[in-house]
Amino acid sequence: MIAAQSSLTWVPFHYNYPMIKLLHFADAHIDIANYGAHDPRTGLPLRVMDFLKSLDTIVDTAIEEQVNLVIFAGDAYKDRSPAPTFQREWGKRIMRLSRAKIPTILLTGNHDIAPSQQRAHAIQEFDTLEVPYVHVVYKPTLLGPNEIDGLPVQVLAIPWITRSGVASLLENIPTDEKDPNKLIENAISDLIQTAIQALDPELPTILAAHASIIGAVFGNEQTIKLGQDVSLPPGLVRNPHFDYVALGHIHRFQDLNPGAQPPVVYPGSIERVDFGEVREEKGFVIAEVSKGETHYTWRKLAIRPFLDLTVMLEKDDPVRETLLAALPDEEAMRAAVVRLNIFYPSDMEAQIDEGALREKAHLAFDFRTSRHPRSDIRARLGESSETERKTPEELLMMYWTSVHEDPQEQEALIELAQQILSGEADEAEN
Repeated sequence: MIAAQSSLTWVPFHYNYPMIKLLHFADAHIDIANYGAHDPRTGLPLRVMDFLKSLDTIVDTAIEEQVNLVIFAGDAYKDRSPAPTFQREWGKRIMRLSRAKIPTILLTGNHDIAPSQQRAHAIQEFDTLEVPYVHVVYKPTLLGPNEIDGLPVQVLAIPWITRSGVASLLENIPTDEKDPNKLIENAISDLIQTAIQALDPELPTILAAHASIIGAVFGNEQTIKLGQDVSLPPGLVRNPHFDYVALGHIHRFQDLNPGAQPPVVYPGSIERVDFGEVREEKGFVIAEVSKGETHYTWRKLAIRPFLDLTVMLEKDDPVRETLLAALPDEEAMRAAVVRLNIFYPSDMEAQIDEGALREKAHLAFDFRTSRHPRSDIRARLGESSETERKTPEELLMMYWTSVHEDPQEQEALIELAQQILSGEADEAEN
């Protein structure tokens, strides 16, 4: 059972207010600076300025289109201890919303929460300083008009919940439940059901959560995730008591209840994190939320282009000419983050002219090669007696190490392989 929350009881307001105009975004990660150099004028990494440009567009839109409410569904930063410079830049943008008197709800995500319950979380300063119109949510809370500056709407806000934090949601922790993820899932389910009983039936209702929903399609955010995901059942969020569900955590835009009410929307992140998101567009949502009916549009952000190119060298190929031909013309690479993936026989290593490639790609924002030499599989994996004693996961890790796969990508590939192997084992048992 969920312990009684003071925020779940309030005297409802009654307004004749037909629609709430909402701006919903998530997963800003403004301090990711994995490509490019620093701006000499500001001292900021140029890549960070890309993320801030997207954030500026979002704030500008909220102000220019006079939205009634902004919901940020978690993950302001890359990690839980952002540098003061990045906190300053995030603060500048949120303060613009405050000065415009736009109620703004900020949820803590898994990248924002403190590593221990005794420490402050990454966006706590707005709460500490009691910034007008900015409401930081770091524990499950039902916000009504009294808590959202008189706005005739109710928001059930569920930030990222850790295993250690689940105890605060429960009166008694079940002793028979061994799975901590199941414990969290049950706690959130109970919380939602409790909150539904406290809803004003006349007001539009928004569920805002930083969470994974079963059936959602992940992007490459797995490579930067902090903590272990708890996946909630989709039926929990498709509840007809909600008029809009504002989600964060997954970087790919998607509606998990397409063509139906309520929309269950991940807006996606506001910039590409790395090449794992090269095929994903980025954006945010403008929604018109009414009781029983919501319409929304996804707004595409103008983000920095990524070019992910691949060339397969064979034994008799002219190496320099083939590699240069694999790059587009200079203008096509202007201001882009460019990666050239080179697969080649290992004895061609010395023939790869990195300088010539960089010269052709001099207009790129960032250029790098990813080399994948090919050699005899037996030489890479070792003698058969050794490999026979290794698990499939260990063999895969040996292979990916041998072809110089990025360590972060190795981790994500291993996790995917484990899921595939586990699925195959389940099918065999059935």
